[in-house]
Amino acid sequence: MTISWQAIYVLWLREMKGMWRAKSRVVGALGMPVFFLAFLGLGLGHASIPGIPTGVNYIEFLTPGIIGMTMLFSSMFAGISVLWDKEFGFLKEVMVAPVSRLSIVLGRIAGGSTVSVMQGILILALSTLPLLGFKITGVIPVILAVGFMCLISVTFIGLGLIFASRMRDMQGFSLIVNFVMFPIFLLSGALFPVKALPPWLVPVCYANPLTYGVDGLRGVLLGAGASEFSVLLDFFVVFAVSIGMVCVGSYLFESTEVER
Repeated sequence: MTISWQAIYVLWLREMKGMWRAKSRVVGALGMPVFFLAFLGLGLGHASIPGIPTGVNYIEFLTPGIIGMTMLFSSMFAGISVLWDKEFGFLKEVMVAPVSRLSIVLGRIAGGSTVSVMQGILILALSTLPLLGFKITGVIPVILAVGFMCLISVTFIGLGLIFASRMRDMQGFSLIVNFVMFPIFLLSGALFPVKALPPWLVPVCYANPLTYGVDGLRGVLLGAGASEFSVLLDFFVVFAVSIGMVCVGSYLFESTEVER
């Protein structure tokens, strides 16, 4: 299957122009993560929470989780653009273009992940403000963290495309995505350590790809002692899941054309 880099670029550029023309969308998406950081981080900053590694305070533990939450929420809702394009006929025009469906999916993923990663970087930057006090130890951890942000974003944009390819109703899409997102978020260890959960719930958390994304962010930003798994294991799990999501999303995206 041939990949058209020009098609990928055009779809990416379309998303960038849409973001530039609606900058309030990006700023508004930062509201909930900042509230989580401020109220949970400051409110529980001096609390003794079982399972948090020694030498790591709650705001340090929470920040990678909130970055993961930002990636999850913005990425999953990127799939709604497919439904908008179906509604207004743009998707039909894209489908008849002489490019592979994989190129179309990759273009959408590239645009959506760029927006999501920009939001994640902004959350990381805001967390370093004196009020919150998260400390970045160097440039390399930030670069590695951006790599994990990209993988998390690709994973859940792919999942959002899977849902969007099977649905036609935007309201129904929002309801289904919210129903899926919050368990993924709450069972990822973003707000509290996985090991502090009841034993019967821990395997469910380990089956959650966001668990490894958040753990990887902690490993690269706070050091190996702050993560439950090795950074390499986190990377390979999220990388493998992201490839799987892209493949399934591409297949379902192509079958959507046939059905219509």
